[in-house]
Amino acid sequence: MNTTRLSQALLVAAIGSVALIGCKKKEEPVVAPPPAAVEPAPLPPAPAVAPFAVGSVALGNAIGADNSIAMPMTAFAKGDTIHASIATDGAAGKLTAKWSHVDSNQTVSEETRDIPAGPQVTEFRISKPDGWPVGKYKLEVSADGAVVNTTDFEVK
Repeated sequence: MNTTRLSQALLVAAIGSVALIGCKKKEEPVVAPPPAAVEPAPLPPAPAVAPFAVGSVALGNAIGADNSIAMPMTAFAKGDTIHASIATDGAAGKLTAKWSHVDSNQTVSEETRDIPAGPQVTEFRISKPDGWPVGKYKLEVSADGAVVNTTDFEVK
C-alpha cells in the first residue's frame, strides 16, 4: 500500500504541477500604440504674383546681348539707331513704346509687345536710314495701356 500511496502522491503532485503550469496567466505581448497621426506642416500660401510693372528705362545707340544699353545717352546723331532698354517684372503684361518728334508733334513709331511674367529686359528701337530731323523727341512707355514713363531725348 505504501507504493500505492506513493504513486498516488506522485500522481497528485504531477497533476498539480501541470495544473499550475496550465493555469499560469499568459503574458500578453506588449503592443506599441499606433503612432499618432502626424499631419504634414501646412504649405505656405503661394506667393501672390506682383502686378506687371516697369522698372528702369534707358536710351542709347548700342545695346548688349542682354538687351541692356551699353552707354546711356539722351543726345543722338542724325544717323543713329536709337535703342530703348526697358526692365519689367511681375505678372505678364503688354509693353508699348511710342516714339514722338516733339517739335512736329508727330508719332515716329509705336509698337506693343506681350511680355512674359518675371524679370525681363525688352529692347525697342527706331532707325531712319536717311537720318533723323534735328530736334526734340520723347519716348513714352506704357504698361497695359497706362503711361508709366516718359523720357526726353534730342537729335543734334
